[in-house]
This record gives sequence, structure tokens and C-alpha cells, in this order.
Amino acid sequence: MGLTQRLCHTAPGKNIFEIDWNYMKWIVAVFLMFIACAGWSAEEPAPEPPAVLNGEVLEVLDVPNYTYLRLKTADAEVWVAISTAPVKPGAKVTIENAELIDDFQSKSLNKTFEQIYFGNLPMVPLSDAEAKARIDSAHAAAAKAKQEENSAIIKASGANGRTVAEIITSAAELKDSVVSVRGRVVKYSSAIMGKNWIHLRDGSGSTADASDDLMVTTRDQAEVGDVVLVNGIVRKDKDFGAGYAYKVLIEDAKLQK
Repeated sequence: MGLTQRLCHTAPGKNIFEIDWNYMKWIVAVFLMFIACAGWSAEEPAPEPPAVLNGEVLEVLDVPNYTYLRLKTADAEVWVAISTAPVKPGAKVTIENAELIDDFQSKSLNKTFEQIYFGNLPMVPLSDAEAKARIDSAHAAAAKAKQEENSAIIKASGANGRTVAEIITSAAELKDSVVSVRGRVVKYSSAIMGKNWIHLRDGSGSTADASDDLMVTTRDQAEVGDVVLVNGIVRKDKDFGAGYAYKVLIEDAKLQK
């Protein structure tokens, strides 16, 4: 008997449109079971937990804030990125909490990795003496950096040569003109809105009127502590949005070390 005949059938004493409810219940049950099974099989697999990689370092690339390692593991060669660390080629390392990322672009290296793991080296517990030595060293380095960050730097030569203070205090006259200034990088932020952002000091100016610290944007790279010669265009009252607003800055700068 067909489905239509089964659901609406003629039997002695029954109307032609009378439904066989038992058979209907069976069909509904089978349908609900099918939906449940289909939903269960369509669930996405749980993400894989972070991996642990062991291998030999074949290549090391250092950039601000990161160290990139080409690692030879038991299975293959892979790239790994960790926080800056003194790792040398030939070292045997373990990378913990390694998470795989596809098509990662490093602007600092101007390189795209088809696949790269981001992870960290294992934490090595320190003895009390080692911890104290590191703290003392950090304090000494911080004190030295604070002393040097606005130490006097030889002024840039040439007709366009200016000090940090001269650029800031004479911004109205220098607006949209090219200047040269030599100073020390005291703060560096990379790859923000397609630019690298540098705070430059040369020992001139005063903290009281904010004439001792000049903002510079560039596509060149630098590190905190570098003394660089900057050639760029003076801008005044520039607002990039997102909280990036400056009374004076140098844009499109080229750096020479």
C-alpha cells in the first residue's frame, strides 16, 4: 500500500479522508531522528589545542618585539615566532603553546609566511640570586636610558638642519617644509595605520612646554636607543583620528643611522 493510501485509506466503516495516526506518528519520529542526526554530523570539529614543537634552529630573524625562527622538527621545517629572545642557529629549542596561522604578513620583514606558529619558549625558574641580579640590572639599564634619552645630540648640518626644539617652537614658519634633525629614538611603535611612529629627542627643548619630544612618522625601521638622522616634512595640527592628533610632527621621513 502506498503512502497516500496508507495515510488516507478506505476501510470498512471509515471515511476516505480518515488518517492512520499510528503510521503518521511513525513518520514524524523518523523525520525528527533524521534532523537530529544531520545536525549532529554538521557540527564543526573542536579546534586543535596548541601544540608543542621541538627542533633545531636553522635560521634566526630578529625584529622589534619578535624573534622569528626557522625550525627543523622531526616531521618538517617550520617557521615559528616568539617574543624577542637570544636564540642562535644550531640551538635545540622547545616551543610551547604553538598556534598555527596561515598567510601571516610580517611588515617588519616585508615577508608573508604561508604557515607560521606563534608560541613561546618554556619559562625557566630563577634562583633568588639570579632574580635579584636581573632586577638590579634592569633598574641600572632603566636609569641609564632615562639619563641618555634626552642627552645632547649633534645638530643636523646643512640649511635645513634643525633641533627638536626649533622645529616644535617654529612650526608655523616651517609648516610643509623639509627639515633635517638628528636625535635619539626614545619610543618606537611599528605598523600603525601603515606607518612606524617614533618619538625623537636631541637634548634641546623643555618638558614644561613639550618642546623636547618630536613625533616622526616613517616607513623605515628603528629601535629605541638608535641615534638617527631624520629628513621629512613638518606638519602642524595634524589629526589622524582614533586619538592620534599632534600639534607638530614630521611626516614621510627617511631615516639614516
